[in-house]
Amino acid sequence: MAPRWWCARWGLEPWRLGRNMPNMENDPFGGPRRPPVLDMTLDGQFRAPPQPGPQPPRGWLDRALGKVGGLALLLALGAGGLLLASLAIVAIGVLLPVVLVAGLVGAGALWWKLRRAGFRMQGGGPGGRRMRFVVVRR
Repeated sequence: MAPRWWCARWGLEPWRLGRNMPNMENDPFGGPRRPPVLDMTLDGQFRAPPQPGPQPPRGWLDRALGKVGGLALLLALGAGGLLLASLAIVAIGVLLPVVLVAGLVGAGALWWKLRRAGFRMQGGGPGGRRMRFVVVRR
């Protein structure tokens, strides 16, 4: 048992301390509650197939709700597909300007480096060398 001052400090009742072990030693399935019995073989198969419970009769409302539910599921799948397609279009619409600007910046940087190196694209003007593109065929 813990001292009373410790119990008062932590807000515990002294008669509750140290009383959890008897509760752990009790059988949890004691009394009317018993674990289910699984009638299985050693290889994990059931000895007998499960017995189906009583099925409620299906009326016209069950059939109608089944058809409406199927149509609603089909509609939801179609809407999801359209949503994915629209997200792809939005992503392309956002990324296309970024790619174009990056390409322009890269082309401008390449043009500036070639200009600083003394190359001219349209004829070798004064002080410039002409750039020739060569395709090697083998």
